Amino acid sequence: MYTRHWLLYVLLLVSFTATAQQQEAQDTIYKPLINPSKVTLLQNMDLIANMRFAERNQFVNGTYTGSKFVNEQFRLEIRGKVTDKLYFRFRDRYTRDPVTQSIDNISRSTDLAYLRFDPSEHWKIYAGKLCADWGGFEFDANPIDIYEYSDIIEYADNFLTGAGFGWLPNKNQEFTVQLLNSRTKSFYELYDTIPGIEEAKFPFAAVANWRGSFFGGKFQTIWSYSIFKEATQQYMNYFAFGNQLQLKGFRLQYDFKLSLENLDRKMIVTDMVRNQIHTTAQQVRYMSHWVSADIQLSRIVHFAFQGMVDFAYWDGNPDPNAPSMLRTAWGYIPGIEVYPLKDVNLRIFCNMIGRIYRHSDYAKSTFGLTNNDNYRFSIGFVTPLVVL
Repeated sequence: MYTRHWLLYVLLLVSFTATAQQQEAQDTIYKPLINPSKVTLLQNMDLIANMRFAERNQFVNGTYTGSKFVNEQFRLEIRGKVTDKLYFRFRDRYTRDPVTQSIDNISRSTDLAYLRFDPSEHWKIYAGKLCADWGGFEFDANPIDIYEYSDIIEYADNFLTGAGFGWLPNKNQEFTVQLLNSRTKSFYELYDTIPGIEEAKFPFAAVANWRGSFFGGKFQTIWSYSIFKEATQQYMNYFAFGNQLQLKGFRLQYDFKLSLENLDRKMIVTDMVRNQIHTTAQQVRYMSHWVSADIQLSRIVHFAFQGMVDFAYWDGNPDPNAPSMLRTAWGYIPGIEVYPLKDVNLRIFCNMIGRIYRHSDYAKSTFGLTNNDNYRFSIGFVTPLVVL
């Protein structure tokens, strides 16, 4: 009798379990995690993992100093459209400390966080944390594609909060204007105190940019002019002229950049002369020439080269007999790049990144600066991997 009771209990338990499993299967089939009404939004959205990974072998003044694996870049990006006229874009850099900035109240690791509204096909309006439209092809490239930046780009605040609009009179021309905060930190965080100089109530950057395309896209330009107000009666003027020649199997880019700074925003000259003046240098000038060439040997194999030369001047040196030139910095990046996959933007690279720093005789004798040569051999991969 007890055996029949236990058998009945087992049958009831099996029947209940089967019913529950059937109900679970029905829930799985008919109640998806993503509501069908949201599928259209996902179709209009991209999730991109911008990655650059390398094994580095470092040399300083000809001496091997070590090797290591490095996650050189990882920037997660989400972008898409909410409607036919409203777009969004967010990109955060995981290889930078996430420190909230005092001016724009957002993490320094956040590159982009903005909305864009297109009232028509010829106009666009956007606001949030933006990529400042400095001009030049070096800065316009995806950061994972630049193995080493020139001085002006490396030491600038390139992602700033503000608003802008663009006008596209036709498919070959675009004009943009931006009004941004000139920095992400306060005046005192950057410069401390400077005798006779007061912080501006509205430190701004105004940027005007022109993008042109000619001869069916074979020749393109990205030119810009920017003016910054750093403090009362203290400005910075920045010019960038980017030019690109695109032919079958060959691309050549050249940028000229010039930054005229009442206060040393880049801090390169200041760091060289700080032991003598003990404050931020004034009346400095930075000039840069940058070139990039890509030769397509085949669909898979490319030869790539990037080169640069940067000049640093101190025009405001209180010594009237001193030369203004303080330093020349050369950069060279030859390499081989392999694209193994036809349908995925994946690049395997092997290159040499070299920097040569040469100081003037005046800078060496007065400020104790020394010349140096640094280079590294790297092998790794680059990909803007589209996850969604």
